[in-house]
Amino acid sequence: MTAKGYWIAHNVVHDVEAYDKYRAANAASLAEYSAKFLVRGGQQELREGTWNTRTVVIEFPSYADAVACYESDGYQVAKAMRVDVSDGNMIIVEGYLG
Repeated sequence: MTAKGYWIAHNVVHDVEAYDKYRAANAASLAEYSAKFLVRGGQQELREGTWNTRTVVIEFPSYADAVACYESDGYQVAKAMRVDVSDGNMIIVEGYLG
């Protein structure tokens, strides 16, 4: 059994209209790698530390798929639309098979 892969991002969006263009542009790459949104914005409540206002968790069939999607030409085009309109952090992490 292969562990799933995840993108976990938390960011602040400065230009909602431009960010919506990024979301539309990343859809094809995410679909190509069978990505599934587990968290996409929504209500959140900070309990410890510091965090940005938007959290996204995307699940992939494997860690390799998560990395390949991020590195794909299609996602890199979409990412270029995001970097100037939001600030934050993103990590790719392997799931736990425990």
